[in-house]
Amino acid sequence: MSGRKRRGARYGRGAHPAPRPRFLGVVVAVAIGAAGCSRDRGEPITQDVLVRTTQEILDAVARGDRQPFERYFAADSMIFDEKGRSMDKRALLADQSPLPSGYSGAIKLVAPQSRILENVAILSYDLDETETIFGQKLRARYHTTDTWLRRRGAWQIIAEQVLRYYEDPAPGKPDVGKYAEYSGRYELAPGKTLTVTSDGAALYSQNTGKAREALVPEAADIFFRKGVEGRRLFRRDERDQVDALIDRRNNEDVVWRKTQ
Repeated sequence: MSGRKRRGARYGRGAHPAPRPRFLGVVVAVAIGAAGCSRDRGEPITQDVLVRTTQEILDAVARGDRQPFERYFAADSMIFDEKGRSMDKRALLADQSPLPSGYSGAIKLVAPQSRILENVAILSYDLDETETIFGQKLRARYHTTDTWLRRRGAWQIIAEQVLRYYEDPAPGKPDVGKYAEYSGRYELAPGKTLTVTSDGAALYSQNTGKAREALVPEAADIFFRKGVEGRRLFRRDERDQVDALIDRRNNEDVVWRKTQ
């Protein structure tokens, strides 16, 4: 409500207003108050509106257009992106810039899901990103969850979390002549071993008590397992002999020493 009292009707000189029932005045006051509160709450929101608005934000990314971010992110919003950064609205706005010359791209929102309450709405969705860099086409997939909050009649994003889907790297050319050098037993601790074997065309690793996994070549002495984030590297000593297998996870290494 505006908080200002409504003035009564003015009457001409000598006129006397008819008495008004007290109950009617209460009803009128309640009706006026309800209308004011409704204006303060603003309109309810739907998933279709959230999707269209979010796509508007995404379309602005390649242009480096900050206006949709300014309009739809709350001043006290929290943003956590796929790079592990934690940003406020000021940092988010500063992060927006046009793609450089020779670059182009687009981001499409797909598979939305929502939960909408009176003043809070959660939209969770996938993003398909395509980017062209001097004629070379790239693709990435993300999952984002936005929390929208209605305050003073306006809906804005109060929190955002972005995650990137893991994708296997492109396989490299296998150097099967080195597979015999990789083969053998590796030990992490007493009784905890990993065995590397080859059938001549492919390389495998097998932890104690688990099924073997194919090691897919990426580069010299570097392999990955399909659908598993991280790398397995074969370390060489000063004599160029393989002396360890390195299980690299998120840039941190677990070293298995070769025993035979």
